[in-house]
Amino acid sequence: MFHRRRPAARRIRAGSTLLALAAALSLTGAAGASAAAPAPARADTVLAGPARAGTDRAGDLSETVTARLRERGRATLGAAADGDRAKVDVTRRSGDWAFGTAVLATEPGSERMPEGWLFVAERRDGQWKVAMEGEEAFARISRRSPVVEEREKPLFAAQDGRRKPGGAAAPAADAPDGDGAGEVGTAAAGDYRTGMALPFSTGQTWTMTGGPHGWGGSASPWSSVDFAGGDQAVRATRAGTAYTMCTGWIRVVHDRGYATDYYHLWNSVNVNGAAVSGGTFLGYTGTDVTCGGSATGRHVHLGLRQNGAYVGMDEHNLGKWVVKNGGSAYQGSAMHGSHRVYAGSGVYNYGALGFTQGIVDANDTATVNKRSGPGTGYAVVGSVSDGATVTVSCSSNGTSHTGRWGATSLWNKLSDGTWISDAYLWTGVNGAINGYC
Repeated sequence: MFHRRRPAARRIRAGSTLLALAAALSLTGAAGASAAAPAPARADTVLAGPARAGTDRAGDLSETVTARLRERGRATLGAAADGDRAKVDVTRRSGDWAFGTAVLATEPGSERMPEGWLFVAERRDGQWKVAMEGEEAFARISRRSPVVEEREKPLFAAQDGRRKPGGAAAPAADAPDGDGAGEVGTAAAGDYRTGMALPFSTGQTWTMTGGPHGWGGSASPWSSVDFAGGDQAVRATRAGTAYTMCTGWIRVVHDRGYATDYYHLWNSVNVNGAAVSGGTFLGYTGTDVTCGGSATGRHVHLGLRQNGAYVGMDEHNLGKWVVKNGGSAYQGSAMHGSHRVYAGSGVYNYGALGFTQGIVDANDTATVNKRSGPGTGYAVVGSVSDGATVTVSCSSNGTSHTGRWGATSLWNKLSDGTWISDAYLWTGVNGAINGYC
């Protein structure tokens, strides 16, 4: 069960390539510019790699990607992005197609963290069209692109900014692409299931050194949590495809529009779309700030993303813990059933919660009764402990009850044929998770 209304989606309107190029040129500054103009951007870095192949000017591609990156950065971060260094890495290139990463790096030691996106580009009529994660065009162009692997295409399709988990289908493949056309949405649509474990080995206990906070400090959304301890080996929270955004920074794109970022890593893997499983080694906790930001003491800075943007960690489940915001950034807590731990405490990685599973929350008691049918008029046929993982076969309406997550008349039939009230089960959804009986 889950009763909470999600804030409205933040949306970003992407502009045309022409406006993007103009914006990028304006950021470089010019002799005689007014004192009110933005400060000049730091020197950009282009890692062309395969883009150097062929007879065309690779610079045309890198310049267009950089312009789009600056446009996206300004839409996301405002004027603060103007002085950041653009780091474009074209990791794949074939004819009129290209793919890679685009990062706005900040100064090491800065309070601001780097921002970055995957991009896909197609050259049409001699001009490059570039789309980034979370834009409608990113899903469409990726679907047709020969430089995007087949295993990546369904994951990128869910990065369509208009898509909600389990919701509307992607636009038609022949819809006009434009250059970053469309909007970027980040709402979870009331579904807080992730299917993710914690970013370390199942069965280990690490310290949650920092509760929910922004990707860069206290700024919203509070998308990030810090962990340290154990064997210090950082692992993917769920299967997906992995990308090196920068030294010490790995992104894994998952299904259902989600992605996870892992920053400050030492000895991080070097990946370009590699398929990873949940638990795949990504690097060690560290203090790396090659692309900017700061780190005090070795840890992994874990960020949660959806539809190409960071989203609040609050109420999402990782390793069978429900993350909860605190009164201020870096505080907060996590709950496993009725058991709550606060920032600075240890969290045990129970592994990923399945999409038809729930965690029993006995609301500060030891057990919940299981009954032979959907209501208290049916006989008690056993009990289940607080914090236990159960599998739901189907659901039905019955007597109404109130638990930690609110009041409901929904009852869940478990895989053993018994029933418990949804009031005493965290599923991440305010409703049936496996259909009705």
